[in-house]
Amino acid sequence: AEVPGVPAVGAKGARQQRGFVKKIKKNLEETSGGDSAQGKKKGRSWDPSAGNGKADKSLDRCTDRPEDAPGESLEERAQHLGTGKSDVDNWEIESDDEDSASKSKSKGMWDKLKLLAGGSRELSHDDLSPVLEQFKDLLISKNVASECADKLCTSVGSSLEGKTISGYNGVKNAVKAAMEEGLIRILTPKQDMDIVRQVKVSQAKKQPYVIVFVGVNGVGKSTSLSKVCFWLKSQKFKVMLAACDTFRSGAVEQLKTHAARLDVPVFEKGYNKDAASIALDSVKYAAQMGFDVVLVDTAGRMQDNEPLMRSLSKLVNLNNPDLVLFVGEALVGNDSIDQVTKFNKALKETAYGSGEPRLIDGILLTKFDTIDDKVGAAVSMVYVTGQPVVLVGVGQTYTDLKKLNAKNIVKLLLR
Repeated sequence: AEVPGVPAVGAKGARQQRGFVKKIKKNLEETSGGDSAQGKKKGRSWDPSAGNGKADKSLDRCTDRPEDAPGESLEERAQHLGTGKSDVDNWEIESDDEDSASKSKSKGMWDKLKLLAGGSRELSHDDLSPVLEQFKDLLISKNVASECADKLCTSVGSSLEGKTISGYNGVKNAVKAAMEEGLIRILTPKQDMDIVRQVKVSQAKKQPYVIVFVGVNGVGKSTSLSKVCFWLKSQKFKVMLAACDTFRSGAVEQLKTHAARLDVPVFEKGYNKDAASIALDSVKYAAQMGFDVVLVDTAGRMQDNEPLMRSLSKLVNLNNPDLVLFVGEALVGNDSIDQVTKFNKALKETAYGSGEPRLIDGILLTKFDTIDDKVGAAVSMVYVTGQPVVLVGVGQTYTDLKKLNAKNIVKLLLR
C-alpha cells in the first residue's frame, strides 16, 4: 500500500516505501515501550489504601535525582545550590565581567594581556563607571541618601581618572581606597568636638557650658538629653536641666522624671511661657549656683512649622549656647537630608536679632543600635550640614551613649 507523502517509483520505489514503513513501525514500538507487541500496559493503582508496595515503588520517580548521586555530601550539594543568605559581610564588587566588556570595546588584546600580567595603565571613565555604579548602589542600600551617594561617586571618579594602576583588581582596589578616604574625610570633625574638654574650659571661666537640643517630633530628644546628663555627671560635672518645652503636654513632667532618676535639678516655669526667656533665666541661675553644665530641652517641631521655628530661633540666638545639637533618627535614610536641611534653613530664615544666625553645630543620632550596618544616615547628615555626628544612642538605658568612630562607620558602609 502506498504511504501518503512517500512517492512510489517502480519496483525500487516500492522497496523503499516498504523499508520506510518498517522503520516507522519500529520507531513507534520503541516509543510506546513495546505496546504493539505486548498489548496495552496495565493501569496503575492511585489508591494509597490499596497499595501493595510494588506499585508504590513503581511510582517513585525520585531515585535517580542528581542530588542523590553517590559520593556527593550535603555540604557539597549546598555549594551548588547556595545558602540562601544575603550576608553583606561577604559582599564583593562583581565588576570583572563589566570591566572585561568595556575593555573589549576600547582596549586591544595587548592591553588586556598587559593587565592580566600585572602591567600598568591609566584609568579611564569607561574603566571606572561600572565599579562606581556598584559602589553607589551599595551606599544607597546602606541608607546613604541617593544625592550624597551620587556626588561622592562622582568626586571619587574625578580624582581617579587619569591615574595609573596595575594588576587585575587594580580598578576595584583603587576605587575602594579612594571611597574610604572620602568617607573618612566627610565624617571627621573639622573642629574640636571634645565636649568634656570644652566644659572644663568653661568651668575655668566660672561659666556654665550650655547645650541646646533641637529636632523634629518624636526622635528622642529628652531621652538623649538624659543620656548626655548621665555621661557628664559621671565625669564629675555639676549638671542642671532646663525645661524649655512649654508646648507639649507632659514634657516638663517627663524631664522631671529623668531628673529624679539622675539626681539633678530641673529649672522650669510651667507651660505656655516664652521658652527663650526660660532658657536665659536658667543659664543665669546656673551661673549663680555654680553649675558646670546646663542642658536645654526644647519642643519637637517640624521644620515647616514657622511659628515654632521662629520661637526656637529666638531661644538659640538670644542665649547663644556653646553647642546646638540636632537630634535625629538613624533610621530615616533619605529623609535625613530633608529634615536637617530644612531645619537649618528655617533657623537661618527666622533668625532672631541682627547678628549672624546660629545654626546646628553637631548631630546626635538615636536608635543607632537598630540599623545593623545601614549607617548611611550619618554620612547624609554630615555631608549636607558640614557638621559632625558627635554622639549616637545605642540603647534604652542612660549608659547607652557612644562617640562615633569614623573608621568603623566606613567599614560598615563598604563591607
